[in-house]
Amino acid sequence: MTEETLKGKNTQGVLHINEGTLHRVRTIQQNATTGWHGTTILSVRKDGHVVIAGDGQVSLGQMVVKANARKVRRLGDGGIITGFAGSTADAFTLFERLESKLEKHTGQLARACVELAKDWRTDRYLRRLEAMMVVADPRVSLLLTGSGDVLEPDDGLVGIGSGGNYALAAARALMTVEGLDAETIVRRSMAIAAGICIYTNDNVVLERL
Repeated sequence: MTEETLKGKNTQGVLHINEGTLHRVRTIQQNATTGWHGTTILSVRKDGHVVIAGDGQVSLGQMVVKANARKVRRLGDGGIITGFAGSTADAFTLFERLESKLEKHTGQLARACVELAKDWRTDRYLRRLEAMMVVADPRVSLLLTGSGDVLEPDDGLVGIGSGGNYALAAARALMTVEGLDAETIVRRSMAIAAGICIYTNDNVVLERL
């Protein structure tokens, strides 16, 4: 799957997510190996604030091996937040590559992510990495996949990992409730996902901009 095969509005190499592209992302997740299990990452953007949260569970087959893993972190000078689903080692390799792209492109997140996605798709080493990433700065939220896609949600919501669809559905419903800020929506949505997905727990770590 390439950027050209997806249907959506493309701006500077960033594809805006619609229902068609969401279906393709879900298919990627459903076809992934067992290494994708054990996480839920959710990003919510509302009223000028963006929050990314991840649960702490790491599973090996049917066994929980860690309950308080940190899957969300800040990059650069702290003005960019990111979360990952997939292999931890692979994710940290991608974090390092993204930080180098950000240094090269002086904080231009969308351009740095597009360049990383190109490398991820074409590099003989990087294309073996199994992970998905959500990256956000004060202006934009992006989803990166190993297929070379850089996707921007139209509604400011992104969910990935084994419980990502549950958290995303909950967040969409809560976005219509008056008086809820981004962090509250994330916490409630992650709690709902933890109650449904056996690979997700309620030890939530979040970062906010």
